[in-house]
Amino acid sequence: MISNYPNYFRTMPMTPEPEPEMPEFDSSDEIRQTPMPSPPPMPTPSPFEMAPGSPVQQDINYTQGYLRTQIGKRVRVTYLLGTVALQDRTGVLENVGISYIILRNEETNTKELSDIYSIKFVVIFD
Repeated sequence: MISNYPNYFRTMPMTPEPEPEMPEFDSSDEIRQTPMPSPPPMPTPSPFEMAPGSPVQQDINYTQGYLRTQIGKRVRVTYLLGTVALQDRTGVLENVGISYIILRNEETNTKELSDIYSIKFVVIFD
């Protein structure tokens, strides 16, 4: 029933309401100017510059970061395959990525890419 909601259905005026008039500016009025605040000084650049690349690869607290410091050395890497099988690979550490390492087999002179997350032990020979 519409009569229960009288304020929802009231009629709108057909003519627009006049806009309020702006006061005219008299040249005798004072103009107050507030000084604009100066912009804050630009921060000086830090002398420390972050090296490009992933922090995982740069920081020696991560496995990848530490292994990157051992590139070119002969290593024996032990992998855990599944839940019980261990497998060793020996070679020269050629490259370290975020999720892989590359070993160069000295006998066959081939490169092997392996998953870094299955590595359990790394023996580094001097």
